[in-house]
Amino acid sequence: MNAPESPRAAVRLRPEIAALPPYRQGRPAPADGFKLSSNENPFDPLPSVAAAVAASATSINRYPDATALALRETLAARYGVTADEVLVGAGSVALLAALIQAAAAPGDEVVYSWRSFEAYPGLVTVSGASSVQVPNRADHGHDLDAMAAAITDRTRVVIVCSPNNPTGTVVTAAEFEAFMAKVPADLLVLLDEAYIEFVRDGASVDGATLLGRYPNLVVLRTFSKAYGLAGLRVGYAIGPEAILDAARATITPLSVTAASTAAAIASLEPVAEAELQSRVQVIAERRDRVRAALIAQGWPIPVAQGNFIWLPSGEATTEVADRLFDAGLVTRAFPPAGIRVSIGEEESVDTLLRILGELVPASQEGRPV
Repeated sequence: MNAPESPRAAVRLRPEIAALPPYRQGRPAPADGFKLSSNENPFDPLPSVAAAVAASATSINRYPDATALALRETLAARYGVTADEVLVGAGSVALLAALIQAAAAPGDEVVYSWRSFEAYPGLVTVSGASSVQVPNRADHGHDLDAMAAAITDRTRVVIVCSPNNPTGTVVTAAEFEAFMAKVPADLLVLLDEAYIEFVRDGASVDGATLLGRYPNLVVLRTFSKAYGLAGLRVGYAIGPEAILDAARATITPLSVTAASTAAAIASLEPVAEAELQSRVQVIAERRDRVRAALIAQGWPIPVAQGNFIWLPSGEATTEVADRLFDAGLVTRAFPPAGIRVSIGEEESVDTLLRILGELVPASQEGRPV
Protein backbone atom coordinates (compact mmCIF):
# COMPACT_ATOMS: atom_id res chain seq x y z
CA MET A 1 0.00 0.00 0.00
CA ASN A 2 1.42 3.36 -1.03
CA ALA A 3 2.01 5.94 1.67
CA PRO A 4 -0.12 9.07 1.33
CA GLU A 5 1.62 12.01 -0.27
CA SER A 6 2.64 14.74 2.14
CA PRO A 7 1.14 18.14 1.44
CA ARG A 8 3.41 20.43 -0.52
CA ALA A 9 4.90 23.33 1.38
CA ALA A 10 3.73 26.71 0.13
CA VAL A 11 6.35 28.68 -1.75
CA ARG A 12 7.62 31.46 0.47
CA LEU A 13 6.84 34.84 -1.07
CA ARG A 14 7.24 38.34 0.28
CA PRO A 15 3.94 38.84 2.10
CA GLU A 16 3.62 42.46 1.04
CA ILE A 17 4.01 41.41 -2.62
CA ALA A 18 1.60 38.50 -2.30
CA ALA A 19 -0.96 40.93 -0.90
CA LEU A 20 -0.55 43.36 -3.81
CA PRO A 21 -3.38 43.23 -6.33
CA PRO A 22 -1.93 42.70 -9.81
CA TYR A 23 -2.52 45.40 -12.40
CA ARG A 24 -5.68 44.68 -14.32
CA GLN A 25 -6.81 46.45 -17.44
CA GLY A 26 -10.37 47.69 -17.68
CA ARG A 27 -13.10 45.73 -19.38
CA PRO A 28 -12.87 45.63 -23.18
CA ALA A 29 -15.27 47.89 -25.01
CA PRO A 30 -18.11 46.28 -26.97
CA ALA A 31 -17.73 46.21 -30.74
CA ASP A 32 -19.97 49.25 -31.13
CA GLY A 33 -18.68 51.01 -27.99
CA PHE A 34 -15.76 53.16 -26.94
CA LYS A 35 -12.82 52.48 -24.64
CA LEU A 36 -12.47 55.54 -22.41
CA SER A 37 -10.58 53.83 -19.62
CA SER A 38 -6.86 53.97 -20.47
CA ASN A 39 -6.15 57.58 -21.55
CA GLU A 40 -5.17 56.36 -25.00
CA ASN A 41 -4.92 58.60 -28.02
CA PRO A 42 -8.01 57.84 -30.15
CA PHE A 43 -6.35 58.69 -33.48
CA ASP A 44 -4.83 56.04 -35.73
CA PRO A 45 -1.02 55.93 -36.02
CA LEU A 46 0.58 58.27 -38.53
CA PRO A 47 1.55 56.49 -41.78
CA SER A 48 5.17 57.65 -41.41
CA VAL A 49 5.36 56.23 -37.90
CA ALA A 50 3.77 52.95 -38.96
CA ALA A 51 6.29 52.74 -41.80
CA ALA A 52 9.19 53.23 -39.39
CA VAL A 53 7.84 50.42 -37.21
CA ALA A 54 7.44 48.14 -40.23
CA ALA A 55 11.00 48.85 -41.34
CA SER A 56 12.31 47.86 -37.91
CA ALA A 57 10.81 44.38 -38.38
CA THR A 58 13.65 43.42 -40.69
CA SER A 59 15.98 43.18 -37.70
CA ILE A 60 13.81 41.51 -35.07
CA ASN A 61 16.30 38.64 -34.94
CA ARG A 62 18.75 41.06 -33.31
CA TYR A 63 18.67 42.68 -29.89
CA PRO A 64 17.90 46.40 -29.89
CA ASP A 65 20.39 49.04 -28.79
CA ALA A 66 20.23 48.61 -25.02
CA THR A 67 20.70 52.34 -24.43
CA ALA A 68 18.41 53.63 -27.22
CA LEU A 69 21.24 56.00 -28.09
CA ALA A 70 19.71 57.43 -31.27
CA LEU A 71 16.53 58.41 -29.42
CA ARG A 72 18.47 59.75 -26.45
CA GLU A 73 20.56 61.93 -28.76
CA THR A 74 17.43 63.25 -30.45
CA LEU A 75 15.84 64.11 -27.11
CA ALA A 76 19.08 65.56 -25.75
CA ALA A 77 19.29 67.97 -28.67
CA ARG A 78 15.70 69.01 -28.11
CA TYR A 79 16.12 69.76 -24.40
CA GLY A 80 19.65 71.13 -24.45
CA VAL A 81 21.17 68.35 -22.34
CA THR A 82 23.65 65.56 -22.98
CA ALA A 83 22.59 62.09 -24.07
CA ASP A 84 23.79 60.77 -20.70
CA GLU A 85 21.22 63.02 -19.04
CA VAL A 86 18.42 61.15 -20.82
CA LEU A 87 17.18 57.67 -19.91
CA VAL A 88 14.72 55.78 -22.13
CA GLY A 89 12.50 53.06 -20.71
CA ALA A 90 9.49 50.90 -21.51
CA GLY A 91 7.02 53.65 -20.67
CA SER A 92 7.43 56.20 -17.93
CA VAL A 93 6.15 53.67 -15.39
CA ALA A 94 9.27 51.54 -15.94
CA LEU A 95 11.40 54.61 -15.33
CA LEU A 96 9.47 55.39 -12.15
CA ALA A 97 10.11 51.85 -10.93
CA ALA A 98 13.83 52.07 -11.70
CA LEU A 99 14.26 55.45 -10.03
CA ILE A 100 12.31 54.46 -6.92
CA GLN A 101 14.33 51.26 -6.56
CA ALA A 102 17.55 53.21 -7.02
CA ALA A 103 16.73 55.53 -4.12
CA ALA A 104 14.37 53.75 -1.72
CA ALA A 105 14.89 50.54 0.26
CA PRO A 106 13.18 48.76 3.17
CA GLY A 107 12.66 51.23 5.99
CA ASP A 108 12.56 54.20 3.63
CA GLU A 109 9.54 56.26 2.60
CA VAL A 110 8.18 57.67 -0.65
CA VAL A 111 5.85 60.67 -0.47
CA TYR A 112 3.19 61.40 -3.07
CA SER A 113 -0.25 62.95 -3.35
CA TRP A 114 -3.34 60.76 -3.19
CA ARG A 115 -5.33 60.18 -5.15
CA SER A 116 -2.74 60.09 -7.92
CA PHE A 117 -1.36 57.57 -10.44
CA GLU A 118 -2.55 54.13 -9.41
CA ALA A 119 0.86 52.52 -10.05
CA TYR A 120 2.65 54.51 -7.35
CA PRO A 121 1.64 52.37 -4.34
CA GLY A 122 2.68 49.13 -6.03
CA LEU A 123 5.99 50.49 -7.26
CA VAL A 124 6.86 51.67 -3.77
CA THR A 125 5.89 48.35 -2.20
CA VAL A 126 7.99 46.39 -4.68
CA SER A 127 11.01 48.52 -3.76
CA GLY A 128 10.52 47.53 -0.10
CA ALA A 129 9.83 51.11 0.97
CA SER A 130 6.64 52.50 2.49
CA SER A 131 4.17 54.91 0.92
CA VAL A 132 3.26 58.20 2.56
CA GLN A 133 0.09 59.35 0.86
CA VAL A 134 -0.82 63.01 1.32
CA PRO A 135 -4.51 63.75 0.64
CA ASN A 136 -5.38 65.96 -2.30
CA ARG A 137 -6.79 69.39 -1.66
CA ALA A 138 -10.53 70.00 -1.94
CA ASP A 139 -10.00 71.01 -5.58
CA HIS A 140 -8.38 67.58 -6.23
CA GLY A 141 -4.89 69.08 -6.67
CA HIS A 142 -1.64 68.42 -4.84
CA ASP A 143 -1.27 69.90 -1.36
CA LEU A 144 2.43 70.68 -1.73
CA ASP A 145 2.69 72.34 1.66
CA ALA A 146 1.40 69.18 3.32
CA MET A 147 3.69 67.05 1.14
CA ALA A 148 6.70 69.11 2.22
CA ALA A 149 5.62 68.75 5.85
CA ALA A 150 5.40 64.95 5.39
CA ILE A 151 9.10 64.68 4.52
CA THR A 152 11.17 63.05 7.27
CA ASP A 153 14.66 61.63 7.63
CA ARG A 154 13.29 58.40 6.19
CA THR A 155 11.99 60.01 2.99
CA ARG A 156 14.01 59.10 -0.08
CA VAL A 157 11.69 60.06 -2.97
CA VAL A 158 8.88 62.55 -3.55
CA ILE A 159 6.66 62.21 -6.62
CA VAL A 160 4.79 65.18 -8.07
CA CYS A 161 2.31 64.36 -10.83
CA SER A 162 1.26 67.24 -13.08
CA PRO A 163 -1.26 67.04 -14.65
CA ASN A 164 -2.36 64.70 -11.90
CA ASN A 165 -3.68 61.34 -13.00
CA PRO A 166 -6.61 60.74 -12.47
CA THR A 167 -7.91 64.14 -11.32
CA GLY A 168 -6.44 66.27 -14.14
CA THR A 169 -5.25 69.17 -12.01
CA VAL A 170 -1.85 70.83 -12.45
CA VAL A 171 0.83 72.11 -10.14
CA THR A 172 1.72 75.69 -11.02
CA ALA A 173 5.28 76.78 -11.65
CA ALA A 174 5.14 79.06 -8.60
CA GLU A 175 3.84 76.25 -6.39
CA PHE A 176 6.54 73.87 -7.57
CA GLU A 177 9.36 76.34 -7.06
CA ALA A 178 8.12 77.11 -3.53
CA PHE A 179 7.97 73.36 -2.88
CA MET A 180 11.49 72.74 -4.15
CA ALA A 181 12.77 75.47 -1.84
CA LYS A 182 11.49 73.39 1.11
CA VAL A 183 12.81 70.03 -0.09
CA PRO A 184 16.24 68.81 1.09
CA ALA A 185 18.78 69.00 -1.73
CA ASP A 186 19.66 65.30 -1.31
CA LEU A 187 16.05 64.11 -1.70
CA LEU A 188 15.08 62.77 -5.13
CA VAL A 189 12.09 64.57 -6.64
CA LEU A 190 10.32 62.97 -9.60
CA LEU A 191 8.15 65.29 -11.70
CA ASP A 192 5.79 62.98 -13.59
CA GLU A 193 4.59 64.83 -16.70
CA ALA A 194 3.00 62.07 -18.76
CA TYR A 195 0.25 64.47 -19.93
CA ILE A 196 2.21 67.71 -20.26
CA GLU A 197 1.41 68.12 -23.96
CA PHE A 198 -2.30 68.52 -23.21
CA VAL A 199 -1.80 71.39 -20.74
CA ARG A 200 -3.29 74.72 -21.80
CA ASP A 201 -2.80 76.54 -18.47
CA GLY A 202 0.12 78.92 -18.88
CA ALA A 203 0.74 78.96 -15.12
CA SER A 204 1.47 75.21 -15.02
CA VAL A 205 4.90 73.89 -14.15
CA ASP A 206 6.93 72.75 -17.16
CA GLY A 207 9.81 70.49 -16.28
CA ALA A 208 11.65 71.39 -19.47
CA THR A 209 12.25 74.89 -18.07
CA LEU A 210 13.77 73.49 -14.87
CA LEU A 211 16.44 71.23 -16.35
CA GLY A 212 19.83 71.85 -14.80
CA ARG A 213 18.38 74.05 -12.09
CA TYR A 214 17.86 71.42 -9.39
CA PRO A 215 20.47 68.68 -8.82
CA ASN A 216 17.85 66.42 -7.25
CA LEU A 217 15.11 66.71 -9.92
CA VAL A 218 14.24 64.17 -12.62
CA VAL A 219 11.51 64.92 -15.18
CA LEU A 220 9.56 62.01 -16.67
CA ARG A 221 7.62 62.05 -19.93
CA THR A 222 6.15 59.51 -22.34
CA PHE A 223 5.29 58.88 -25.98
CA SER A 224 2.22 56.86 -24.98
CA LYS A 225 -0.34 59.65 -24.77
CA ALA A 226 0.15 62.71 -26.98
CA TYR A 227 2.28 60.79 -29.48
CA GLY A 228 -0.10 57.82 -29.63
CA LEU A 229 2.50 55.09 -28.99
CA ALA A 230 0.85 53.42 -25.99
CA GLY A 231 1.15 49.99 -27.62
CA LEU A 232 4.92 50.32 -28.04
CA ARG A 233 5.82 51.35 -24.47
CA VAL A 234 8.46 54.07 -24.66
CA GLY A 235 9.05 56.91 -22.20
CA TYR A 236 12.00 58.98 -21.07
CA ALA A 237 13.52 60.67 -18.06
CA ILE A 238 15.72 63.76 -18.05
CA GLY A 239 17.92 64.63 -15.09
CA PRO A 240 21.40 64.55 -13.58
CA GLU A 241 23.62 61.85 -15.03
CA ALA A 242 24.54 60.35 -11.65
CA ILE A 243 20.88 59.79 -10.75
CA LEU A 244 20.06 58.29 -14.13
CA ASP A 245 23.11 56.02 -13.92
CA ALA A 246 21.70 54.60 -10.69
CA ALA A 247 18.40 53.97 -12.44
CA ARG A 248 20.22 52.35 -15.36
CA ALA A 249 21.58 49.82 -12.88
CA THR A 250 18.08 48.80 -11.78
CA ILE A 251 16.11 48.98 -15.02
CA THR A 252 15.38 45.82 -17.02
CA PRO A 253 17.98 45.60 -19.81
CA LEU A 254 16.85 45.62 -23.44
CA SER A 255 13.27 46.45 -22.50
CA VAL A 256 12.88 49.16 -25.15
CA THR A 257 12.51 47.56 -28.57
CA ALA A 258 13.86 48.73 -31.90
CA ALA A 259 10.27 49.29 -33.05
CA SER A 260 9.65 51.56 -30.06
CA THR A 261 12.68 53.73 -30.67
CA ALA A 262 12.02 53.90 -34.42
CA ALA A 263 8.45 55.03 -33.79
CA ALA A 264 9.51 57.65 -31.25
CA ILE A 265 12.18 59.11 -33.52
CA ALA A 266 9.73 59.18 -36.44
CA SER A 267 7.19 60.95 -34.23
CA LEU A 268 9.68 63.71 -33.50
CA GLU A 269 10.21 64.53 -37.17
CA PRO A 270 8.88 68.08 -37.77
CA VAL A 271 6.04 67.18 -40.16
CA ALA A 272 4.90 64.23 -38.05
CA GLU A 273 5.09 66.15 -34.79
CA ALA A 274 3.09 69.05 -36.22
CA GLU A 275 0.30 66.64 -37.15
CA LEU A 276 0.46 64.99 -33.74
CA GLN A 277 0.26 68.36 -31.99
CA SER A 278 -2.81 69.28 -34.05
CA ARG A 279 -4.42 66.07 -32.82
CA VAL A 280 -3.54 66.98 -29.25
CA GLN A 281 -5.26 70.34 -29.76
CA VAL A 282 -8.42 68.58 -30.96
CA ILE A 283 -8.41 66.40 -27.84
CA ALA A 284 -7.79 69.38 -25.54
CA GLU A 285 -10.67 71.32 -27.09
CA ARG A 286 -12.95 68.27 -26.86
CA ARG A 287 -11.94 67.84 -23.20
CA ASP A 288 -12.80 71.44 -22.37
CA ARG A 289 -16.14 71.16 -24.17
CA VAL A 290 -17.05 67.96 -22.31
CA ARG A 291 -16.08 69.47 -18.97
CA ALA A 292 -18.13 72.62 -19.61
CA ALA A 293 -21.16 70.53 -20.54
CA LEU A 294 -20.88 68.39 -17.42
CA ILE A 295 -20.51 71.44 -15.19
CA ALA A 296 -23.64 72.87 -16.81
CA GLN A 297 -25.41 69.62 -15.89
CA GLY A 298 -24.37 70.05 -12.26
CA TRP A 299 -21.34 67.76 -12.03
CA PRO A 300 -18.48 69.20 -9.91
CA ILE A 301 -15.72 68.49 -12.43
CA PRO A 302 -12.27 69.79 -11.44
CA VAL A 303 -10.12 71.71 -13.87
CA ALA A 304 -8.84 69.20 -16.45
CA GLN A 305 -5.45 69.53 -18.14
CA GLY A 306 -4.78 65.95 -19.25
CA ASN A 307 -6.58 63.97 -21.94
CA PHE A 308 -9.25 62.93 -19.46
CA ILE A 309 -11.71 64.31 -16.91
CA TRP A 310 -12.34 63.31 -13.31
CA LEU A 311 -15.89 62.53 -12.25
CA PRO A 312 -16.12 62.75 -8.43
CA SER A 313 -19.00 60.28 -8.17
CA GLY A 314 -18.27 59.15 -4.60
CA GLU A 315 -20.37 56.30 -3.27
CA ALA A 316 -22.23 56.12 -6.60
CA THR A 317 -19.04 55.35 -8.53
CA THR A 318 -19.77 51.71 -9.32
CA GLU A 319 -23.37 52.46 -10.29
CA VAL A 320 -22.36 55.30 -12.61
CA ALA A 321 -19.56 53.25 -14.21
CA ASP A 322 -21.97 50.36 -14.82
CA ARG A 323 -24.51 52.66 -16.44
CA LEU A 324 -21.84 54.03 -18.75
CA PHE A 325 -20.67 50.51 -19.58
CA ASP A 326 -24.19 49.43 -20.42
CA ALA A 327 -24.30 52.35 -22.86
CA GLY A 328 -21.08 51.16 -24.52
CA LEU A 329 -18.59 53.40 -22.70
CA VAL A 330 -15.77 51.72 -20.74
CA THR A 331 -14.35 54.05 -18.08
CA ARG A 332 -11.89 53.70 -15.20
CA ALA A 333 -13.66 53.52 -11.86
CA PHE A 334 -11.94 54.09 -8.51
CA PRO A 335 -14.60 53.24 -5.90
CA PRO A 336 -15.58 55.00 -3.74
CA ALA A 337 -13.84 58.12 -5.04
CA GLY A 338 -14.71 58.68 -8.66
CA ILE A 339 -14.32 57.82 -12.31
CA ARG A 340 -11.66 58.83 -14.81
CA VAL A 341 -13.08 59.30 -18.28
CA SER A 342 -10.61 59.46 -21.16
CA ILE A 343 -11.37 61.86 -23.98
CA GLY A 344 -11.90 59.56 -26.93
CA GLU A 345 -13.60 59.68 -30.27
CA GLU A 346 -16.01 62.52 -31.01
CA GLU A 347 -18.74 59.93 -31.53
CA SER A 348 -18.54 59.00 -27.84
CA VAL A 349 -19.35 62.48 -26.55
CA ASP A 350 -23.12 62.56 -27.05
CA THR A 351 -23.61 59.22 -25.29
CA LEU A 352 -21.34 60.26 -22.43
CA LEU A 353 -23.21 63.51 -21.85
CA ARG A 354 -26.61 61.87 -22.20
CA ILE A 355 -25.94 59.16 -19.61
CA LEU A 356 -24.23 61.48 -17.14
CA GLY A 357 -27.02 64.00 -17.57
CA GLU A 358 -29.36 61.35 -16.20
CA LEU A 359 -27.09 60.70 -13.20
CA VAL A 360 -26.29 64.17 -11.88
CA PRO A 361 -25.74 63.84 -8.11
CA ALA A 362 -28.59 65.18 -6.02
CA SER A 363 -26.13 66.62 -3.50
CA GLN A 364 -24.25 69.71 -4.56
CA GLU A 365 -21.80 69.69 -1.65
CA GLY A 366 -18.89 69.75 -4.08
CA ARG A 367 -19.42 72.75 -6.33
CA PRO A 368 -17.66 72.94 -9.69
CA VAL A 369 -14.10 74.26 -9.33
